[in-house]
Amino acid sequence: MELPELAEKLREMYNTAPKDEQALQVHLFGIKYAAELSRFSAAAVVRHAGLNKGYAPEISKARNLSRYVTLNQ
Repeated sequence: MELPELAEKLREMYNTAPKDEQALQVHLFGIKYAAELSRFSAAAVVRHAGLNKGYAPEISKARNLSRYVTLNQ
């Protein structure tokens, strides 16, 4: 997956999240797309998605967590 596609996935997950669950969706994005994120910086993905740059460290943390967790859905 290329950067624009990855950024679109993040934007979609963020924008369709219920109110007060946007940050949760950012974390889930980092876990779900950890393999794809290894090719790009979290800051670049966040910037291309048009989100607040403060989400970049959260995506990096979630990417690291992906080695220890699995998604149920």
